[in-house]
Amino acid sequence: MAERDGGAVINADALQVYADWRVLTARPSAEEEARAPHMLYGHVPGEVAYSTGRWLREVRQALADCTARGLRPIIVGGTGLNFTSLTSGLVDIPETPPEVRARADALGPEALRADLAARDPATLAAIDAANPMRVQRAWEVLEATGRPLIDWQAETPPPLLPLSATVPLVLRPDIPWLNARIAARFDQMLAEGALEEARAALPGWDPARPSAKALGAPELIAHLRGELTLDDARDRAVTLTRQYAKRQRTWFRNRMKDWRVLDIGPETRLSDLLAAV
Repeated sequence: MAERDGGAVINADALQVYADWRVLTARPSAEEEARAPHMLYGHVPGEVAYSTGRWLREVRQALADCTARGLRPIIVGGTGLNFTSLTSGLVDIPETPPEVRARADALGPEALRADLAARDPATLAAIDAANPMRVQRAWEVLEATGRPLIDWQAETPPPLLPLSATVPLVLRPDIPWLNARIAARFDQMLAEGALEEARAALPGWDPARPSAKALGAPELIAHLRGELTLDDARDRAVTLTRQYAKRQRTWFRNRMKDWRVLDIGPETRLSDLLAAV
């Protein structure tokens, strides 16, 4: 689409922003990046926390750059919160102090979820409570500001890019086909150097870093530490990726109802998808 329409590909994936993981997060290859301008990929060091708020600020600049260069912006990725914040608005919540984040990291997802259930059940009911990153964010906001996340969200400003100004598309894959592709893709990642990426990250590995949430990263680190065989690490990573894909489908179905759905499967041709947009 970028080649056809003179466009730029803008990343909306929360983990493809990190420099550490080119292979493991399936960032576009150097060959793909050479075919069209790409923005917001691999520009954040692995030790840096990266929020949806920061992404929106960077997207604002990327859209301005596209306008100045006469490029069609094509925003792609799998992080539903980024898309809904872009098209529905996101309140500017104060940054989490490092000491609050350190306490959250030390408590862990289960304790944070239990504390939210006691202190802020309304927010817990409104977020994806199975997503540890969303739970931790809600706990940090409550702890740092004294106000529930859901109250902050009630003050949401106008969106940066209203849905009416876009061509909003959601790909809806055939699930058995997708599950097979997830397994094949992880095997391809291993063949292309994912284990070497994990080995490079091992000396300074910190599971509390946002970049450590890359699917497959903790499992490959566990293998390099002798805690899992490579086959076990691979199988766990594939299972976790399939579970994440299921949560994505639920998010898209519940939060992106006004988006146009394109069904894809083993018989889908790229030419058919391009013709639809």
